[in-house]
Amino acid sequence: MSKALPANLEQIEVNLKKLTNQRTRSSLLGIAILILIFFGGTLVSLEANAGSFGRGIANFFNYPRDLFVDTFEMGWKYWPRVIKYIPELIITLNIALFSTFIGFILAIIFAIFSSRNLIRNKRVIQFTKFLMDVTRSFPTLIIAMVFLYLMGKSSLPAVIAITIHTAGALGKLFTEAIENCDGKPIEGLSSVGATWTQKIRFSVLPQVLPLFLSYGILRLEINVRESTILGFVGAGGIGEMLAALIQWNYGADVLACMFLLVGTIIALDYLSAYWRHKLIGVNQ
Repeated sequence: MSKALPANLEQIEVNLKKLTNQRTRSSLLGIAILILIFFGGTLVSLEANAGSFGRGIANFFNYPRDLFVDTFEMGWKYWPRVIKYIPELIITLNIALFSTFIGFILAIIFAIFSSRNLIRNKRVIQFTKFLMDVTRSFPTLIIAMVFLYLMGKSSLPAVIAITIHTAGALGKLFTEAIENCDGKPIEGLSSVGATWTQKIRFSVLPQVLPLFLSYGILRLEINVRESTILGFVGAGGIGEMLAALIQWNYGADVLACMFLLVGTIIALDYLSAYWRHKLIGVNQ
């Protein structure tokens, strides 16, 4: 047995080298195929009179340069323009906050009724998981455009769209958190005759609530971006204003909205990271 072991190890090393070489060849072949597809698509677009790719790349930085040139020409008069668009930013933040809150509550309900360690009825679990799959399968942009067609241009379609998608996305994460929590507290409460509601309140929620809040804060950061994008299709907020300014070619105003938006997202990124670390007890 002692003599056979090195031979086995040598054979394993040979097989690993073969697999490594095979993976390298496959990767190179995939890269080559992607390059051929890229250049082939470029040639097809040029033949179809879709515009020159080279000319587009050459003019790519012209528009950003014009934005900064217009801004620097205004000097100190630029900052009042930044302040002017703060109300539009507040509308976007309100859309994200309200839709995240409602979606968070719905996600908890979905998670409770789709967790196998809380619900014994398989039909209830399957139906709830089906609802979550449906709500998160459609992009928020598609949902918002449907409601915009039905309700007209306003912030309400954006709130509905983000709420629906948030409920499905968070519901999936919440379900996994509940199913992976410690089952001993649930068994202990069951042994003393606790009701189903009491088991959820005193055994499940204390374990998963910090994780729920962490996921919710992270989703809020995502929803701020979503509400901005939905503004481009008429759902209100700073996104709608930014779309109009780009069409009017008001360079300084476009950069003012971008400045507010980027600054807000960066601030939310740091705040959400700080809050998540506090909730889960991780030192920064």
